[in-house]
Amino acid sequence: MTVTPTSALLPGTSDVPELANLPAEAPLEMPVQSLREGALQHRVLPTTPSRMAWRRACVIGGAGALTLIAAYQIWWVLRGAGTDVLETLLLLLFIALFAWIAQAFVSALAGFVLIVTRHAARLGLSSEGALPTLSSRTALLMPTYNEDPQRLLAGLQAIFESVRATGQLSQFDFYVLSDTTRPDVQIAEEQAFAVLRERSGGPAQLFYRRRSDNSERKAGNVAEWVRRFGGAYPQMLILDADSLMTGETIVRLAGAMERHPDVALIQTLPMIVNGTTLFGRMQQFAGRVYGPVIAHGVAWWHGAESNYWGHNAIIRTRAFAEQAGLPELRGFKPFGGTVLSHDFVEAALLRRGGWALHMVPGLAGSYEEGPPSLTDMLIRDRRWCQGNLQHGAVLPAKGLHWISRWHLLMGIGHYFTAPMWAMLMLIGLAIPLQKAGLVWSDLALPGFSPTAYWREQDPERFVWVFILTMSVLLAPKVMGFLTLFLDRDTRRGCGGTVRAFCSMLLETLLAALMAPVTMYVQSRGVAEVLAGKDSGWETQRRDDGSLPLSSLLRSYGGMGVLGVVAGMMAWMISPSLAAWMAPVILGLVLAIPIVALTSARAPGQWLKRVGIFSTPEESAPPMVLVRAAELRRAIKK
Repeated sequence: MTVTPTSALLPGTSDVPELANLPAEAPLEMPVQSLREGALQHRVLPTTPSRMAWRRACVIGGAGALTLIAAYQIWWVLRGAGTDVLETLLLLLFIALFAWIAQAFVSALAGFVLIVTRHAARLGLSSEGALPTLSSRTALLMPTYNEDPQRLLAGLQAIFESVRATGQLSQFDFYVLSDTTRPDVQIAEEQAFAVLRERSGGPAQLFYRRRSDNSERKAGNVAEWVRRFGGAYPQMLILDADSLMTGETIVRLAGAMERHPDVALIQTLPMIVNGTTLFGRMQQFAGRVYGPVIAHGVAWWHGAESNYWGHNAIIRTRAFAEQAGLPELRGFKPFGGTVLSHDFVEAALLRRGGWALHMVPGLAGSYEEGPPSLTDMLIRDRRWCQGNLQHGAVLPAKGLHWISRWHLLMGIGHYFTAPMWAMLMLIGLAIPLQKAGLVWSDLALPGFSPTAYWREQDPERFVWVFILTMSVLLAPKVMGFLTLFLDRDTRRGCGGTVRAFCSMLLETLLAALMAPVTMYVQSRGVAEVLAGKDSGWETQRRDDGSLPLSSLLRSYGGMGVLGVVAGMMAWMISPSLAAWMAPVILGLVLAIPIVALTSARAPGQWLKRVGIFSTPEESAPPMVLVRAAELRRAIKK
């Protein structure tokens, strides 16, 4: 491909002259789409799996049936002499939350059955067999925003070398799309990129572009590239700053796009890797063991209307340009303005335009890195919260497929479940306290127990509702663990049956202890968004999750105080009440030590030595991970 000097487009690159080359521009029109106009094109597509109506009826209908059964049981417990306002609210919250976990359960059950029966690969995409010979060009795009340049480009070099090893490097170009705003990082990016080109032999396939205008954030970064260069590439593969993919997987994805002209997007299931802290290793184990069951399930009933997660996915460039130009949302910020969680909206618009979107969870070779601490996860989650709540303005858009609306609704609902669980817990406590005649002048209620109160209403039904709820909630984890018995290599990579089981128990315990903190922060995040507070755009930490004591106190000290006060009040009312509230109280009281422990590398590395939270990618890493680690270690020396 010929290149044309474009140094004027790269401020600050005069000291690095080789950066002043970009491909000849191949403009592609990308019109902004309307949410008030539009019609769904092609309800059934060539790659639509068979019996989709039946699949969706099984999942949604099955979740509905389970919810009706549970709702009837809880209504019977509550009915007594009639339900008052609090009991009605409790019933409504229970139904909504049970429906939420019931759908996840039925979907995961479908995924479990698919894995057990070893179903055929979606779109013929499998990690086995010969690689296809490609006839079209693909651009790999790595957007970045104030990331560590050397770390970022070490990962890109590992991907580049892996693609080169397939013998089909000539069909790929690699772009670093910088939105970096910090001058020191800008200079470091340019220098690191120059070193990358030198290390890689100065190939014409490596390009760097930095925008001076960061409008629309990551979505705008990619859209600007599409409008300038997209016409030269039938496909583009979107990477994240922490993405790693094998060359074989990339070639297989490009081949699938060539074979299926109705497909606009193929989303892989990235496995979380390189966790070093206790939290990071816990997350990578959970993603590796539970993730495939969940992903196979949603892929089965989403069909050709799958969702997009923003990275580690290949996209048909022309389809994206024609259909995915994002409008500014109407209204006041943070609800209005730039679409933050752009991927869900882009997927919905692509499907509206008559294009198929597929998830292929069975294709190996796609990786990402998780946040190193609960703090980092919650910071990222706050930004996603704002972006997902924005989708309320997209839900009524004209012409969207109903499954696309379902994706948007699930994204919104995910953040409302936290305050709903909190309300359910508080109302479930308030009702028996009210019935027991609690008065603020005398808090003591000797022998009072919420559990005893609810069991008195109908002992057998109460127990069965509790068992049903916990079973539905925890079953996806158990199903994920059971799939290890079908795959010897994965089971061994997770440390064997006993260590994998211990890992599952420890992960469940730690998740339960962190749940009150997560619930509190997510509930606060929803309230902040509703109050109009913007989340900002911060750089994510990748390796170190530790925080100084002052930061821990500032972030979690209030939760600890709240937990102590709640525990003291519960004990004053009744020791039995304090015992009933212990899981939540302990999570809040121990917030600082839990966050500090799980954010540290030492506990994570000790668990690694004893084989807890092991994954196959850790015990026998693929070459792209090995190479990225080697390059990063060399940089630090």
